[in-house]
Amino acid sequence: MQTYIDQTADFVRQRLAGAEAGHDWWHIQRVWNNVIALLRREEADRLTCELAALLHDIADSKFHDGDETLGPAIAGAFLNSIGVPPVTIEHVQAIILNMSYKASLGHVSFRSKELEIVQDADRLDAIGAIGIARAFHYGGFKNRELYHPEIPPLVHQDKETYKNSTAPTINHFYEKLLLLKDKMNTPTAKEIAAERHAFMERYLEQFYREWEGN
Repeated sequence: MQTYIDQTADFVRQRLAGAEAGHDWWHIQRVWNNVIALLRREEADRLTCELAALLHDIADSKFHDGDETLGPAIAGAFLNSIGVPPVTIEHVQAIILNMSYKASLGHVSFRSKELEIVQDADRLDAIGAIGIARAFHYGGFKNRELYHPEIPPLVHQDKETYKNSTAPTINHFYEKLLLLKDKMNTPTAKEIAAERHAFMERYLEQFYREWEGN
């Protein structure tokens, strides 16, 4: 098992060299660490969870013309090349295909405890201090405004609207980040998310005070 994980970590580290900083190797490592932490209190197949955490952003669709099949395909080919059992490969691919926030806005036909844990681990990295940093980094990467008082957030979006959004970064808090606390699957993640959510709320209060010159 550990050989599979070590080989996969090396593959992902090399593959994501130079990636956008919110979705680079360090993001993968944080999600991986989150999975390990969650598994101390949650029961699930460790190999599937760790492999899925390592490979979940191997080809994020937003950096590949919206292609949501590329990531699972690359992950499957690599895992097959190192001899991971087919049943585990299929499970990892299903997790990658179904774990993203935008996937949850459409029809999700696959669920598993392993998916819940990896999804929680990824969502925890999207909130709190690091989540704020990632949001603004990606907004800068896409040359988006920080905030525009006349552009309101779009809540309850469908999948296509969410994918095609070019809204200011502050809107992203209301369209996704502040919603994640209540979308956590596991009791452990819910506890962690509560503190990070409260930090984001304090940040936004400070942001608006400074925006108004206070």
